[in-house]
Amino acid sequence: MSTYLYPLASLEQIEKSPSREDGIPEDLEEDLRAYGCKLIHQAGILLKQKQVAVAAAQILFQRFWFVTSMKQFGVGVGNLFSGWESSDIGMGALYLASKLEECPLRMRDLINVYDLLLQRATHQHGPKGDQEFHYYPMSYFGNTFYDLKDALVVAEMQILKRLGFNVHVVLPYGTLINYLRVLELTSREDACTRAWGYLNDAHQTPVYAVYQMPTIVCAAIFLTVRHLGIPLPPNWWELFDADWEDVSSVSGYIMRLYRNRTAEDSKRVQGMVSKKAVRKWLEDNVPNTI
Repeated sequence: MSTYLYPLASLEQIEKSPSREDGIPEDLEEDLRAYGCKLIHQAGILLKQKQVAVAAAQILFQRFWFVTSMKQFGVGVGNLFSGWESSDIGMGALYLASKLEECPLRMRDLINVYDLLLQRATHQHGPKGDQEFHYYPMSYFGNTFYDLKDALVVAEMQILKRLGFNVHVVLPYGTLINYLRVLELTSREDACTRAWGYLNDAHQTPVYAVYQMPTIVCAAIFLTVRHLGIPLPPNWWELFDADWEDVSSVSGYIMRLYRNRTAEDSKRVQGMVSKKAVRKWLEDNVPNTI
């Protein structure tokens, strides 16, 4: 990875990520990345974790997949009914980020929350999805829980190892406020809220591991003023040293998050959170990959 105050993926990594090298289509990889980040976000809410830690975890999660294939590690752990993976990168990223942002989480709480989220997701896409969901917690004295504690440590170690211990993260919120002040948009509460929301949603995409921060912030502002019909001077993004092609590309990443997905697509992604499921999909759909 190249560095510009913070790590960015190289052109080679962007054009051909390790997962695509193993036969996973680009659109499926994007969906799996987004689903993993959604799990991180939902877990952060349930754990009442600071937003900075959740955002940092999502960025580390996205960086990881530019150096490692989803064939080797799971996006999310399986639940008690489908079997847990030995390494869950989403859970490990949140655990690591909580330490980096000095708001550490307890292993037990993190494991329980992920188990709840994945049990609920399995229920929603199962044959009894129209019925009320009931959570069945695991035993703290069984082997499963202790195995998961070890797996969480392994996931954290793998993130550190494969990112070369370069886990510095720059968040976009301060930059957004400065840019809104320059463009005289701070008086528009709707514009500030929408731009902030786009930056949060962008964590579900790889843009924070690919583009420089001014480009991402300009893209959020561009989408905001376009949807709210707020006029700005022509080529205003050049004021912040952002290139139009990059701004347009980041905007496309964000807008693809809002496309309509079929129930079958959602079920496919939810069922591929583990490396075993990814390998099974590759066996069935991509010949000579295993």
